Parts: sequence; structure tokens; C-alpha cells
Amino acid sequence: MTPIMVELLLRSLWETVLMTVASGVISLVAGLPLGLALVVTARGGIAENLWINRGLGAVINGFRSVPFIILLVALIPLTRLIVGTALGTWAAIVPLAIAATPYYARIAEVSLREVDRGLIDAVRAMGGNRWTIIREVLVPEALPGIVAGFTVTLVTLIGASAMAGAIGAGGLGDLAIRYGYQRFETNVMIAVVAVLIVLVCGIQWFGDRLVARLDRR
Repeated sequence: MTPIMVELLLRSLWETVLMTVASGVISLVAGLPLGLALVVTARGGIAENLWINRGLGAVINGFRSVPFIILLVALIPLTRLIVGTALGTWAAIVPLAIAATPYYARIAEVSLREVDRGLIDAVRAMGGNRWTIIREVLVPEALPGIVAGFTVTLVTLIGASAMAGAIGAGGLGDLAIRYGYQRFETNVMIAVVAVLIVLVCGIQWFGDRLVARLDRR
């Protein structure tokens, strides 16, 4: 590869990392409370409210059912409103975050549901309120699963960010399409695939190590 292509590859890698990290953080900040809301308002939950639970679940399922490439196009007006443009790395963060949030919310919900019911009852018996149960029992006990789910979400976002390259979002996907596919530069395509593999493996390795340290079982 020429020095120019190496520079393009490094810039594209940075754009992919930026899209993944920014949208991942947003999905964590928004998705975890949604997962908590689904658990606490479910039947038998500490704040049971089936109307809220079913309504919230329907909205989340609705967003999850839309293929990302369609959501990417459908959210162009919203993206323009928030970022000022529908093209580029920052523009891609909007649909990536919106797509990842309900996905992560369901993953967090599964982890939170696995918390031992006996611990919740014990805190209740000692006079703990809802916020105490969430803060001292639900989140700490489910933390390994929450982190593992966030790792999976980040890996999924890397693939989605590559797909966003098809509409000019930048990143490794855009580089692979413009040079590897349209210009038939096989070496560029191979380099992009290799970098993506290393990136995914690195994130998964770090996530697995962190989960192992947090798991107290």
C-alpha cells in the first residue's frame, strides 16, 4: 500500500472508532435506564406498571424491527436537524445511537432479570426503597452481564458503522466501498477486513477481561 493509502486507512480507522465509541456511550446512557424501566415495571417488579411496560416494550421492539440501512435513510431529516448535515462521521452517530439504544436496552434487561430475587426481597425486608434496590442490588449484581452486553453492542456498532459508509459516513466501510470495491483495489479491501478483525477481537478481549474481573460468582 502507498503512504497515501496508509494515511487514508488510519484516518478511516479513527472515524470508525469515533462513530463506535460515541454511539456506544449514548446507547449505554440511554439503553441501561430503558432496560431498568422494563424490569422494574414488569409483572412482579418493584414498580409494577404493565401499561408502561408494554408501551415501552412496543416502542423498543418497533425500533429493533427496522433494518439499520432503512433506519439510516429514514432518520436523515432528524440527523440534519441535530447535526446540520446527513453526511460524514458525526451525522452517522445519530442513527447508530438510535439503532443501538433499544438493542442494548434488551440486552441489559436480560442481565437485570437474572438477579437473584431473594436479594431483592432481603433489601425490601430491611426497609430499602426502590432506588436502594436498583442502586445496591440490581445494577451491581447484573454488572458483569451489563458489561458483556455492552461489549456485544460495540462489536455490532462496528459492523453498522461499516454499513453507514455506503451513504458517505466515512470510516472503514466507506474506504472499502470507494477503493476496495469501486476501484477494484483488492489490497485495500484486505487491509480493511484485517483492521476490522483486529478491532473486533481487541474490543471483545478487553470486554471479556473486564467481565471476568467483575464477576464475583
